[in-house]
Amino acid sequence: MSALTFPPPTASCSEEPPVVQVWRPYEDAPVLTPVMARAPAETPPADLLRLRLYLEAVAHDRSGPLHTATAFNGAYFGYEPGGEGYGNGPFDLDVFPVLTRGAEITAVPVGAMVRIDTGSSAKLLYAEIVYKEGRHRAVPEDEPVFPDWVSGAPAGASGPGRVPEDRAGTRRELLVPDLDAFGPALRMEEPKLRALLHRGKWLNADAHLLVDARYADHATGTAEAFAEHLLTVQRESLLHPYVPISIAHLAGGTDTETLRTGLLNLLSVIRRALRSSGSLRLWREYALPRIRLAQQLDSEGALGRDDMMALSRSVTNAPAGRRRRHGMACSTTRYLPIAPALRAFDGAAPLLSGVRYAVSVCQANLVIADCLHSESEDGLFVEDDVLVTLDDAFEQGGVWRTHRPGAAQTDPGDPLTPAGRGWLEACSPCRSVKTEPVPQGAATTPVLEAVDAPVPDADQLGLPDSLRINDSEITWRLPLRLAHVMEDRLPLRHLVVSHLHDYGLRGGTVRLELVHPGGDLDPEEAVQDVTLVSHDEGGDLTGVAWPIDFFPGLYLTVQWPKGGRVVRLFTTELEQPVEVDDRYIGHAYDPAVLTRELAPGSDRQADSPAGLDVRGLVTRAVRRCGLLTPDGHALLDRSALQRAVYGAVPPPAQADALERATDRLISERRLYAATGSRDAQGVPHHPAREGETLIPLVGYDPAPSPAAHRNGQVAPRARHPQREYFVHGFLRRLPPGQEPSEDRRVAYRDYARMLGKADGWELPAHYTFVAGHARSR
Repeated sequence: MSALTFPPPTASCSEEPPVVQVWRPYEDAPVLTPVMARAPAETPPADLLRLRLYLEAVAHDRSGPLHTATAFNGAYFGYEPGGEGYGNGPFDLDVFPVLTRGAEITAVPVGAMVRIDTGSSAKLLYAEIVYKEGRHRAVPEDEPVFPDWVSGAPAGASGPGRVPEDRAGTRRELLVPDLDAFGPALRMEEPKLRALLHRGKWLNADAHLLVDARYADHATGTAEAFAEHLLTVQRESLLHPYVPISIAHLAGGTDTETLRTGLLNLLSVIRRALRSSGSLRLWREYALPRIRLAQQLDSEGALGRDDMMALSRSVTNAPAGRRRRHGMACSTTRYLPIAPALRAFDGAAPLLSGVRYAVSVCQANLVIADCLHSESEDGLFVEDDVLVTLDDAFEQGGVWRTHRPGAAQTDPGDPLTPAGRGWLEACSPCRSVKTEPVPQGAATTPVLEAVDAPVPDADQLGLPDSLRINDSEITWRLPLRLAHVMEDRLPLRHLVVSHLHDYGLRGGTVRLELVHPGGDLDPEEAVQDVTLVSHDEGGDLTGVAWPIDFFPGLYLTVQWPKGGRVVRLFTTELEQPVEVDDRYIGHAYDPAVLTRELAPGSDRQADSPAGLDVRGLVTRAVRRCGLLTPDGHALLDRSALQRAVYGAVPPPAQADALERATDRLISERRLYAATGSRDAQGVPHHPAREGETLIPLVGYDPAPSPAAHRNGQVAPRARHPQREYFVHGFLRRLPPGQEPSEDRRVAYRDYARMLGKADGWELPAHYTFVAGHARSR
């Protein structure tokens, strides 16, 4: 593995930030405007520049990173660079929530303004929370081994797969307060603060606060959580009459929903301003001056260039592991949390106290991310066959996962999107899922445990991958799912949805363009107007009219040109078409999705086994309930077949018919027989393990066979002729705000006249007309 290379800073380490006239909170006009709160996409460039210059000045002034929430606080409550901070702000300090070390509290977001209990009401510490991270109880400070299951574990988890009901929704967190945020008047004298830290009772020695945070409905670190905090806990400060400009004036109302919408819009504009800055770098929601990062990297001391190179090597180097026969390496995985890794460097302690800790953590994560961008392919280091991904962005300052062999990891997705595989793998022994079979048609998770192969389970099936981000566009690949086809939607990555929101597109119309080489697209399918719908996981384009050629498992390359309202979809034509289960496939596809979601009984209208004969029910049960391998094989314990089909032990006549149908499918090579084993606890395995009782398995193999091209150059196989059929004219609902073109209105009048419709010949409101046409498949 090559040495780590750092991207050059925009300014040399000796330079100071440029001197510009920035906003003075109580002398100049506010930097937040009503347009930002009501129509953020229409914010004039001059106003956005003025806001950005102010935020850059605040970021250079503060010792810690500037989070989106603390940036809002500065712009709204009037943070004054130069030492005053919020000292002149319009706050009622007595309404700040009181935090006590080790206590269970209602979770507070980054950006919360708090009082820290010191055992005396006369000595409360006033602070702004500028950073926080997870500090699970299972990871004590002096513990050298990090338990893998903590990475990605839900709030309240006490062990692999264990979330006690009395602890659900509660997680231990480390809060980093900025004790200087409110200026010299509220800053504790240095000798008293040192004595307080020495006692270690109210703050730890690093001036950090450890609490048990109780969560309700909002997620960790989201803009929605911060907005909710402002509207409830900090509402009195938010609506204070002496703020530079009131949120009621910015949002245009005082009801809660209007205020919430205004706050979220303002946060998106602030995020956009931070991202557009050339003098700041962002790690997730935290912004740091490039010059400060460059100065630290150029230093020869602790956490300088040498230490950061060592840290990157510890993440990207292949984990050691035993080897199998014939020299083949086993799959091995290592999880590295940032916080203990930084503390292991000599002399690092001063850089890990106070708000400097947050800077060091963000810088370490940026170094590793830069290494992945410059030296890997979506986190895969090809030469060493190592896959590196961010597994948990919150716990211990970030947990990085190093997996070898990396090429064996199916659908790793974006390496910087936390996947929580530590928790998933710990809860799924041997990288699989064990469940009891469920009634026919309902089972979608494996009922067999495998030993060697990394297996995609139902929740991980068809994850997006191949993320590419450059100055002009964002692209990624994902397989089309049955749910997407049935629900007429296309999921978008959270990053793209966030950008679309920044450009003012929230719930608006997006143009969807489809490119399907070698396929058949109608004009109405090639270019569609669809609607963007946002949710916690990202967003969807809804109202998509999927072409009939598009099937579950088809790989789609999604492209979003930055700054536009167009999303493009591309399919990839196969050089040699194939047939799988009598289905002609001419484009790249995911065999695992194909096995699961094109099982008998799955179609565009329903996902039900109704109407299947016994052979169809057997095939469906194996494909939907069996263990799924990356190449699409499905294996099921044959003794579980009856319960997988019928949900219980069937009468003898049905059981005999099921066995005969299974034997016939195997003889016709539509299924195949395999051998596994069962351990003393009754758990089946494949391949069979030595010393365990052998058991019969039944498997499905989606083996593709060469097929003729559809272009007529090679005659298709006789049993799979191309069938032409006619699609009658039909109405299609339009997205909100869209109107049909005049030629569509004329076409519908002709169609209605031909049918002799007696209820009018005009198109109904909110619909367009698709004329009748011939198709083939």
